[in-house]
Amino acid sequence: MIVGDGDFRYELDENWPNKIPDYWVLGQCADIDIDSDDNAWVFSREKHPVTKWSNDGKFLGSWGNQGDQRGEFRIPHGLNIDSEGYIWLTDHQTHQVTKHKQNGECVMELGEFGFANFTLTTDGTQGGPFNMPTGSSIAPDGKIFVSDGYGNRRVHRFSSEGEHELSWGEHGTGNGQFAIVHKLGVSKDNRVFVCDRENDRIQIFSPEGELIDIWTNGLAGPGDIYFQDDIVYVVEQSQGSGISIWNLSGDLITRWRGVPEVCEAVHGCAVDSKGNIFIAEIGMGDVGQRIRKLNKV
Repeated sequence: MIVGDGDFRYELDENWPNKIPDYWVLGQCADIDIDSDDNAWVFSREKHPVTKWSNDGKFLGSWGNQGDQRGEFRIPHGLNIDSEGYIWLTDHQTHQVTKHKQNGECVMELGEFGFANFTLTTDGTQGGPFNMPTGSSIAPDGKIFVSDGYGNRRVHRFSSEGEHELSWGEHGTGNGQFAIVHKLGVSKDNRVFVCDRENDRIQIFSPEGELIDIWTNGLAGPGDIYFQDDIVYVVEQSQGSGISIWNLSGDLITRWRGVPEVCEAVHGCAVDSKGNIFIAEIGMGDVGQRIRKLNKV
């Protein structure tokens, strides 16, 4: 099964991953990213929430624990790796974004564990971080951007040291408003791309929160965004689930949706140094609880 067009054609790697540890269940795989050695890191909703896999599919290790009350994580949602190799995790029920060394040691926490900040304050202003956050992205200058997606419908900016600097957004369908802020990404030119999933669009902002552009062009539930050089990869979660590929100018290169042999319930994606696409799926029951690799052909 080959999907895509032209220079962006992909074939499912049926042997990736090649072995899940005995008696393990990956469960709902919320997000995935690739480190500088082309290893894949996965954040999933099971007993072993953070796992590491080699590029050819070997299991390399895991850390973290999950539980409703005492677990380090409750509902894993977003994972990204910064330029220094730190692992950033977003859990929308602990209401936190955490920064980790690759051995699992936590070196920064944003938000208070288990505490949801008010979505709307008594004076009518939008609430502060966080209420069910969904993802984070680190800008080239080290600024931290967080999608505060299910509760607050806001974007927050922090300094590289974790000091809150700026917030923008509110619930709605107008320009600069969000239905659900479902992950975000910062491009190499410091634009902030926000997946406004339920409004079927990506809104693009300056680091100061100024609206620059809006992408639509047939987007169906954009849920995640990933940058590699001048190419943009977008997870689309509606109309069958799939991936669309764009350039930074907003031109659509190719798209596939509704190909269950390739992906059934994609929730996150990443790309390695060879242009291969890795996806995390978050379906229910026997559908789409898996990680996949699409080799570029």
